Amino acid sequence: MVNQQRNPVLLVHGIWDTGKVFRKMIPFLNQRGWKVYDLDLSPNNGSKGLDDLAQQVADKVESTFGAEPFDLLGFSMGGIVSRYYVQRLSGINQVQRFITLSAPNHGTVIAYFNQGLGCVQMRPSSALLKDLNSDAQMLSQINFTSIWTPYDMMIVPADSSKMPVGQNLTVPVLVHAWMLTDEKSLSAIATALSAPVK
Repeated sequence: MVNQQRNPVLLVHGIWDTGKVFRKMIPFLNQRGWKVYDLDLSPNNGSKGLDDLAQQVADKVESTFGAEPFDLLGFSMGGIVSRYYVQRLSGINQVQRFITLSAPNHGTVIAYFNQGLGCVQMRPSSALLKDLNSDAQMLSQINFTSIWTPYDMMIVPADSSKMPVGQNLTVPVLVHAWMLTDEKSLSAIATALSAPVK
């Protein structure tokens, strides 16, 4: 089998994180032939709307990739920020493989502990999630994968990460943050990034 061209990959972090949270994932992917980029969302504390943060992703894409195709991974809150970019800011026209990693695709009750707009948007049945999920089927146009763990204590209920479209991969990782470093999830990410382009 011919080793197909690897797209560059953009990683989008979660709440209270920066791009440094990918310090294990980036070399893991680099060693397997991917060129990897990240960005620091600001503010990163859930006080700003995820739709506004998605514009930062769009700006990073324009400055880094221009109009070239790339692959996208969003962790936790970054998964919803990335979905907004893909579904509402025309990212679907440029992203070829899209992974949400432990993302609250249907909300998390943990978001009730923070009153910031971004956290309000991550609550179950929020207006933003209802909007994104109303036409989630558009993600079938690209290679979309949701990777999640049933043991997640930040995404409650954990199966909120599951999507009715694309591929849902379950990895038995015990802690939310370990999804960024555990060999099982890193292997699942590499597999998803190696999938054929639609």
